[in-house]
Amino acid sequence: MPELPEVETTRRGLEPHVTGAIITGTVIRNRRLRWPIPDLALQGLKIQRLTRRAKYLLLDCGSGTLILHLGMSGSLRILPLDAPIKPHDHFDLLLDNGKLMRLHDPRRFGAVLWHEGDINSHTLLANLGPEPLEENFDGRYLHRATRNRKVSIKQCLMDNHVVVGVGNIYANESLFRSGIKPQLPAGKLSLPRCVRLVAEIRATLAESIEKGGSTLRDFVNSNGQPGYFQQNYWVYGLAKEPCRRCGTAIKQITQGQRSSFYCGICQK
Repeated sequence: MPELPEVETTRRGLEPHVTGAIITGTVIRNRRLRWPIPDLALQGLKIQRLTRRAKYLLLDCGSGTLILHLGMSGSLRILPLDAPIKPHDHFDLLLDNGKLMRLHDPRRFGAVLWHEGDINSHTLLANLGPEPLEENFDGRYLHRATRNRKVSIKQCLMDNHVVVGVGNIYANESLFRSGIKPQLPAGKLSLPRCVRLVAEIRATLAESIEKGGSTLRDFVNSNGQPGYFQQNYWVYGLAKEPCRRCGTAIKQITQGQRSSFYCGICQK
């Protein structure tokens, strides 16, 4: 599933093509995504800006916001208006600059929704935690958020009420970089360890964004190119392979129905 770096990479690729463009129409080929695509009357609206909240892309059109989500296998591409249609091309946003933005989503877990009014009041966004790359997510915040919590720190990082967008890959990688084992109860983290963990989360996400995110199965950016951060993994997907720091075999466990990878020597 695309995580925050992949969604941010997509946003940055789309932004120069859509910001300031006038919507000339929409094409809906299959409404049956995670939620049905509603009827959209967007013709003539100007896209004022493209932002990201968690893993949602938000096209601010003044009178409302188009909410986009890549789901498990989706991608958004900028293409010419006459681009041939391929299987699983479910939605096009037509623009006055001679381009279109196309949602390709084989598994149909993505989303195209419309919201009028304050976008932060939308049910999908209203109760989200802070962005991991913004100033209000710091060590003191994480320390407060984890007090008296018995759930593991790995699962805590993947709770969107605590912090958004970290996801499974980057939780594994950040915990390794900070020397914290994923099964440690969140409430046992000291303030200095929370400060270190937040710094490593920021560094890991920033590095992945710089490298275009990770490509595991379906993800490509807005130009159709894969990401390359997977070449820099320390632990994710590397069960039984030697740790790059100490040589000990990487361990794999299951937490909350997701795989966790860690080094039993380097992480405590």
